[in-house]
Amino acid sequence: MASPGKKAYPLRIDPALWDELQRMAAGDLRSVNAQIEFLLREALARRGVKLQAQVKNDETGSDPDCGLIERDDGENVGQR
Repeated sequence: MASPGKKAYPLRIDPALWDELQRMAAGDLRSVNAQIEFLLREALARRGVKLQAQVKNDETGSDPDCGLIERDDGENVGQR
């Protein structure tokens, strides 16, 4: 089951890559899903893409920035 506020996405992945992700995740005390998310965020950061902080609206519980992704130059490049 997906965490609230997160997008669920089925992923087809090479078994050897999956095994390596499992090893990395275990070494970092993370789930494979958390490890994949960590690696994706790390890759985006290396490309200069900065994710806006997920600040919840106190009244509605919704994300006020709608999950926009922002690059270092301030340009919005899409949604999470």
